Amino acid sequence: MPRIKFNEIYKDLKAKIETMEYEYQQMLPSENTMVDIYHCSRNTVRRAIGMLADDGYVQSLHGKGVRVIYQPVATNSFLMGGIESFQESARRNHRETITKVVQFDEITCDERLSRRTGFQPGDELYYVRRVRYLDGKPLILDTNFFLKSLVPGLTETIAETSIYEYIENELEMLIVTSRRTMTVEHVTPADESYLELGDYNCLAVVTGQTFNDDGIMFEYTHSRHRPDYFSFQTTATRKKN
Repeated sequence: MPRIKFNEIYKDLKAKIETMEYEYQQMLPSENTMVDIYHCSRNTVRRAIGMLADDGYVQSLHGKGVRVIYQPVATNSFLMGGIESFQESARRNHRETITKVVQFDEITCDERLSRRTGFQPGDELYYVRRVRYLDGKPLILDTNFFLKSLVPGLTETIAETSIYEYIENELEMLIVTSRRTMTVEHVTPADESYLELGDYNCLAVVTGQTFNDDGIMFEYTHSRHRPDYFSFQTTATRKKN
């Protein structure tokens, strides 16, 4: 079975949970039923369910089935435990979006940038700075570095839509893992220039390193969010010693 199959099932189930076709605390169809619905193997269904569980959408109950544990939140939420693009998050939160590219350059990583991002000195990178608008408000300032050898052909036009869609659909590269840190930082002159901050003097800041299925980092992100407009969702599991 091609790897894309379980991703299709994952996305379909995720959409049905977010639109409450499968409601909070409801049990998903049985494994046998989903095998018939999606015309796939049990293992494929289990992989899709495992991805949903990792994202905090469902919980598998031994001998009982799979229960929906996802609940929408009042504000826009980004998944700290999952990997989704800005466009995907906006669609999930039913928000209208615009992305404006304010800087797009090709640069060479130096020692200082290497210490900051984890790329190697001498790596050729795309540098992209974007302002993210939700419902007409400029609320996020994103700075991204992409490894040119793994994301060839990146353009400003692609950056205005979805770079992840380009990576997955055009380049056919699998986006697998993201390591993230979240902090609260003082507002900078750049924040004040690009964002509508009102009286806020601090922002929620998420930095991340994202890796493909070969374990190679292809992206470093520094994302600055107005604090009143976003929440960050994650799901934790306690493991027995």
